[in-house]
Amino acid sequence: MDIWNTLYEQARALYHPEQMTPFLYGYHVACALETATGRIFTGFCIESCCGVMDLCAERVAALHMLLDSGERVVRRILVVRDAPPTGGVTGMPCGACREFFLQLAPENRAMEILVDYASRETVTLGELMPAWWGEDRCRQP
Repeated sequence: MDIWNTLYEQARALYHPEQMTPFLYGYHVACALETATGRIFTGFCIESCCGVMDLCAERVAALHMLLDSGERVVRRILVVRDAPPTGGVTGMPCGACREFFLQLAPENRAMEILVDYASRETVTLGELMPAWWGEDRCRQP
């Protein structure tokens, strides 16, 4: 089994959209990520009526990674909605998630994001964020 299939199966297992309370909706986007050391962490999206408490699946997976391992560098990430990514923007992290991963570790520029499950096409976070505003700050002593 290849790593993308492993990530897909773990993310897909979390996908089951549900109204959790009258105020919270979740599990309608799921994510699996592989760390630089090969560990896999998952997360799901949760949205609230007030908006400011919303969390994307990618950030929830990253928070699990931080909590459980202390790791900050992600090798690969896959996002699932009702199907695996099929090209275009179906598996792309939002701008807030892209920014979060770069602030988590500048090395995450090399993080592979699965664009198309069938062809295994990927793009790196660095390709999506070519002129990140935080580069200079990372180089400061």
